[in-house]
Amino acid sequence: MAIREKIGEKTVSVSVGTIETIRAKLLSWFEQNGRSLPWRGGYEPYAVWISEMMLQQTRIKTALPFFIRWMERFPDPGAVARAHEDEVLQYWEGLGYYARAKNIHLAAKLMVSDFNGKLPRDFESVRSLPGIGRYTAGAIMSIAYNDDYPAVDANVARILSRMFDIGFQSGTRDFQDAVWRCAAEVLPKGRARDFNQGLMDFGSLLCLPKNPACGECPVAECCLGFGRGVATLRPVAGSGKNTVPVVRAIGIAVENDRVLVRKRPPKGLMPNLYEFPGGEARDGEDPEGALKRAWKSELGLRFDRAERLCVIKHSHTSFRVTLHVFLVFSVSGCGTGLLSDSNGTSVISLEELDRLPFPAAHRKAVGEWKRAGEMISPAPPRVRSYAHARKTGCSGACDLAKGPPQAPK
Repeated sequence: MAIREKIGEKTVSVSVGTIETIRAKLLSWFEQNGRSLPWRGGYEPYAVWISEMMLQQTRIKTALPFFIRWMERFPDPGAVARAHEDEVLQYWEGLGYYARAKNIHLAAKLMVSDFNGKLPRDFESVRSLPGIGRYTAGAIMSIAYNDDYPAVDANVARILSRMFDIGFQSGTRDFQDAVWRCAAEVLPKGRARDFNQGLMDFGSLLCLPKNPACGECPVAECCLGFGRGVATLRPVAGSGKNTVPVVRAIGIAVENDRVLVRKRPPKGLMPNLYEFPGGEARDGEDPEGALKRAWKSELGLRFDRAERLCVIKHSHTSFRVTLHVFLVFSVSGCGTGLLSDSNGTSVISLEELDRLPFPAAHRKAVGEWKRAGEMISPAPPRVRSYAHARKTGCSGACDLAKGPPQAPK
């Protein structure tokens, strides 16, 4: 079998012998250099699935501790299906892209109801599960079951675009079609597990996005991009997206061992996570002013004073956020009152604050609050700390309302 097709303005032609060399050398390289990862010990399908879901948009080094903790709490699909969504999201907290956790929860329930509590064995059933597309299905089928399916992630696409000098712009349909065809052609029958993982590790360790280690590459002699001097130009960069700067402000209000929070909508960014109420600053609006406006318009609440706790910077796919965190004082209702079904707020205990799922930036805000409390000893009356609230049941930081609100059941 050989690869011969027109890619852009040129025809790529790779002989059967070259393909066999690529296969043999990559398999040998993986045998000697493949990373030791927990889901590779036995290749249990559930563990492979969870690892692939976590590794979407997340580096292995970051995902590893989350994977270990997850598997201890949720050792099989049934454990995930039985858990409340809040707990599933809490165990995902810090990985971002929370739709992945929601999809795992939904897929686990389908496995229990339709597949005897196990991951399906055929490609189409695997791909039909929530959150599983072409790549993830191919990765599961090849890694868990050693079935002959290609799996093209960003690392593999980069390798193949260099290996076969694919000149299409990355992210385009032509580019995707070309790399998937090449991946299918070069895949050795009966060795999909090792070969696909070898490509993934090879892309992470040698064929890097910048400064690829071509001098150490065992298949450099077969690489058209290297031979033609264009390896560092592949894949051809797509049109970059501009990230938009955003300024947001949130307020932390505490009284009698309870914290005011709200739950995000079930759809959209960070669905169903809890957060401290706040809003986005408009042009020319300072962060505290934005917070006052958002609390009044969205929650029907006002406060007399706010003190800045910290500023946290973080990024999403298309925007960069500067988050101003305030401790708010003397909170009272106006209009809809303190708690209302219409504004979605509730009060939770400090224990729940540690247990419920929050966006990473809001979790950092909790950490800053804790650290500030440890640094202030004794705390001035107007800036009571998290530690003080845990000890006494009253922060002194704000007076939420006349008559304490009821905690959610």
